[in-house]
Amino acid sequence: MKNSTTISGTLSGNKYKASAMKKIYDRGYHEFKKNQLGYSTIAIIGQSCLGSAAAMVLLMGSMDMVLKMILLFLVTILCMAFNGAVLAQLKPLTTFNLLILSIVFNTMVILFHII
Repeated sequence: MKNSTTISGTLSGNKYKASAMKKIYDRGYHEFKKNQLGYSTIAIIGQSCLGSAAAMVLLMGSMDMVLKMILLFLVTILCMAFNGAVLAQLKPLTTFNLLILSIVFNTMVILFHII
């Protein structure tokens, strides 16, 4: 196969284009990785405040007590998982993914209770 004269190409003829969300994620991850210590410190403060706001909204809401406690458990576990990842100095990818997961989940909880 060394002297093969086949033409390389893609199936569609176009190069793969990453989605906008993937580009934003990659840019954010590389920035986070570059200065992990500083961003982790700031993220702990912001993410903990967001988690406490989500817990407050949950406890003030008028939903079934069992569902409320399950959601409160998930909010608490996600916040603690990120804080633990920072303290344990896990890989930047794991820490960044836990941060994103925690922020998205807490924001969804707050938005669903406001609406």
